[in-house]
Amino acid sequence: MRVLVVEDARALADLVAEGLRDQGMAVDVAYDGLEAAAKLDVNGYEVVVLDRDLPGLHGDTLCQMITEHDERPTVLMLTAADTPADRVGGLGLGADDYLVKPFHFPELVLRVRALARRRPYAKARLLRAAGVELDPVRRSATRDGHRLDLSVKEFEVLSALLRATPGFLSAEALLEQVWDEHADPFTNTVAVTIGRLRRKLGSPPLITTVPTIGYRIADPDAQPGA
Repeated sequence: MRVLVVEDARALADLVAEGLRDQGMAVDVAYDGLEAAAKLDVNGYEVVVLDRDLPGLHGDTLCQMITEHDERPTVLMLTAADTPADRVGGLGLGADDYLVKPFHFPELVLRVRALARRRPYAKARLLRAAGVELDPVRRSATRDGHRLDLSVKEFEVLSALLRATPGFLSAEALLEQVWDEHADPFTNTVAVTIGRLRRKLGSPPLITTVPTIGYRIADPDAQPGA
């Protein structure tokens, strides 16, 4: 899951971003509305955590811009404005949820995950292929009924590969989906994570690699051409 945190209080923005990254999310940060608008034009996000009172471009305007798109991220307004009128106004602008500062961080995480699931084109809850079953909500994964003990990034890589099945995902696509804008495009972190994931998935191998194309989940029991 890729999230954009838009918050002009830098310490809070960085704290929220780091906490969400600890939960396995790929998180970018924008400290004003104009920077956020530029990142929304370039990157695909599932959820935007949006402060309302922003410099450069007000959060209300940015929220309206986001809601004009068909395949848009869901928006969680995160603000100190806590009257009923403030909530009604924020939701009336197209925000999907509204959380008042100060907030309880576990609640923020639950709301972000819930918003990702509420997107009208969100994928099915359970992901299955080649004997692997992954539940993004419960954060659990099994192969042939046996639980897989995966790190946060291994879980997200497996999730991305399952969503793409039967197609391929390039290393660049995995970097974009699982890591964030600070990931070094020349790093070998994708290959290293794929290697660890292969070992944990066990035999027969499930992840195949085609040079210059990428990685995919392949059913070892499938017949050629099937």
